[in-house]
Amino acid sequence: MSSSDIKTKRTDSDGDLGVGPARIRQVQVLTNGTGNGRLTIKDGGASGATVLDIDFLTSDSHSINIPDYGIRCASGIYISALTNIDALTIFYS
Repeated sequence: MSSSDIKTKRTDSDGDLGVGPARIRQVQVLTNGTGNGRLTIKDGGASGATVLDIDFLTSDSHSINIPDYGIRCASGIYISALTNIDALTIFYS
C-alpha cells in the first residue's frame, strides 16, 4: 500500500459523507449530555455492510484510532446512526 494524504470530514448528521472510496483512520466524537452516544458507520449507504458500531459515554470527547491500514469503505463512508453526538470528525485517506 502506498502512502497518501489524510483528509478530514466533520459532520453533525447522518448520511453519506461524499468522500468516495476511503479508509477510515481515526474518529473523533463529541457526545452531548442527553445520554450515551452511539456511532454506526456503513460501507456505501444505508443498506451497506456495517464497518464500525461503537458506543460512547455521555458529555465527553472521544478519539478512536484505527489500527493498521484503517477500515476500508470501498463504496464510501456512510454515517448510519449518530445518536447523542454533537460533532463527529472522520480522518480518512
